[in-house]
Amino acid sequence: MNIVHMTNTYLPHVGGVARSVESFARAFRRLGHQVLIVAPAFEGEPAGDAEGEVVRMPAIVRFNGSDFSVPMPVPLRVKAALDGFQADVIHSHHPFLLGDTALRAAAARNLPVVFTHHTLYERYTHYVPGDSAAMKRFVVDLVVGYCNLCDAVIAPSESVQALLAERGVTAPTTVIPTGVERERFATGDGAGLRAARAIPPEAFVVGHVGRLAAEKNLGALTDGVARFLGSRPGAHFLVAGDGPFAEAMASTLGRAGVAGRVHFVGTVTGQELVDTYHAMDVFAFASQTETQGMVLAEAMACGVPVVAVDASGVREVVRDRENGRLLATDDAQAITGALAWIEALGPDEKAGLAEGVAATAERFSMDRSARMALEVYEWLCAGHPASKEIEGSTWAKARRLLGEEWRILRNIASAFGEAGRRSEG
Repeated sequence: MNIVHMTNTYLPHVGGVARSVESFARAFRRLGHQVLIVAPAFEGEPAGDAEGEVVRMPAIVRFNGSDFSVPMPVPLRVKAALDGFQADVIHSHHPFLLGDTALRAAAARNLPVVFTHHTLYERYTHYVPGDSAAMKRFVVDLVVGYCNLCDAVIAPSESVQALLAERGVTAPTTVIPTGVERERFATGDGAGLRAARAIPPEAFVVGHVGRLAAEKNLGALTDGVARFLGSRPGAHFLVAGDGPFAEAMASTLGRAGVAGRVHFVGTVTGQELVDTYHAMDVFAFASQTETQGMVLAEAMACGVPVVAVDASGVREVVRDRENGRLLATDDAQAITGALAWIEALGPDEKAGLAEGVAATAERFSMDRSARMALEVYEWLCAGHPASKEIEGSTWAKARRLLGEEWRILRNIASAFGEAGRRSEG
């Protein structure tokens, strides 16, 4: 099968969507399928053929002070790439920009479109000038409308599937989390990583991996970890990732007097990422904007229990006192207490927790997730009507493309109108 992924974020950007697209593409290729990725340009991206089947669109990098790139789709470049690829299905990962391009390209070729709802987009409107309650409502309505323009929707968790149904999504929806390549994460040199970062081998290490941005609720996480470090002179905090909130985290930890036991290692990938997980005793996470707990599953694939705040995408991974702690509140004291609970476990209790961690890692295997996604593709391709001669004509293609353009415009207009009506009410 020839599969096209269209995404507004991709490597070397560090984030859940980029890593999901990369992981699925690698799994599909391993299973014998062809994958073409259409993505924006990013600073530090591999040159030329180094990244394989990837078509890069020109983009505005570091949009509005963020670490995102905003792609400017070039229709002729996309057309040339797809003409040579002979796609069977197009998979969109965003409901705008290259997401709209995915709808147009599919209409022009009479192909099915799958959309993965990766993100609670209304939680990210602070990156857009003019953020407001009306803007958030507009985004929600726009995304729901986009879902209903697609042939199938993938929800990364049961929580997201329920939310989409509640909001009015009627397109067929399947729950498929981004899996974890267990064989890749199972073995790591945590001791070597600790030595390289001057972390004592006997230290209790709290870890975190991810984009360091305000929407990840890092203020609460940092406060909780700072309290824990303050009460445990031998504990350390290992932070992998980069982003606009890094400075605020460092400032909070500095005021708490624990900066000497905090290690910001920046963005890590490949084996260094695996080694970083293996250097941790517990993974701490407070985000409430996730649609899936990808980094949580990665940590567990490395044998690391998790302390996290209950939220969509998180509760599907973390089971309280089975593979970590799932907290009802993001209160700093609750985070501190949960970290202390993990640290105080005896050998038998740690062994029981390790069994729960291993069982969770098995549930979230990448091979299982990739096969589930392929079943969705195959179902759509089998049900898609065979092209008749007239449907392959230039006139028919233009008609389909014009129709798709109107559907996209109507969705945008409807979202604007609904947001306006609610504001007046």
